[in-house]
Amino acid sequence: MKVFSNSYTFDYSWEEVSTANWQKYCPWNEKSTHVIAVDTLSREVDSATGILRTERLITCKQSAPEWLKTILGCMDTSQVLETSYVNPTEKTVTMVSQNITWANLVNVQETVVYRPLGASQTEFVQDAKITALCGGWQRIKNSIEDSLATRFKENANKGREGFEIVLAMSRRAFAEERLRSQGKMMA
Repeated sequence: MKVFSNSYTFDYSWEEVSTANWQKYCPWNEKSTHVIAVDTLSREVDSATGILRTERLITCKQSAPEWLKTILGCMDTSQVLETSYVNPTEKTVTMVSQNITWANLVNVQETVVYRPLGASQTEFVQDAKITALCGGWQRIKNSIEDSLATRFKENANKGREGFEIVLAMSRRAFAEERLRSQGKMMA
């Protein structure tokens, strides 16, 4: 098993980050063009805790090498199940993702947590566990896990850059809406 860990501080409030998180895979995010669909499967608020739990199915263009897709008989898309928990009391957003595609060959479990660092910053912590499931071939398992960990790191950087774009656009959109609302109130 390989473990990938990453952390970053966004110069946006927790409210901005937790709101923009739902738009992470939107047209504004030119770094996530591989995401072709995000389907919400369920969404519910726990009446006792106030925690919003959402399950989403994320469909992506498959980026595996063609020769590997041919051998394994894979499609051109892959899917990930994401379960998120928004805790408004503790001000945390926790997202847990699990690959569905190729789950019999490799297991990728990712956990992301956003929490406030003061009024205008939000901490992002990302951990992923990557496990190749190819029996006793340790050398092959290590090679697969190393390759996926490297790719995960590259994609994490793109994801952060893309989310920064979404956050900036979201801040502008909310500011414009506030100005419009203030203008209507004055009129």
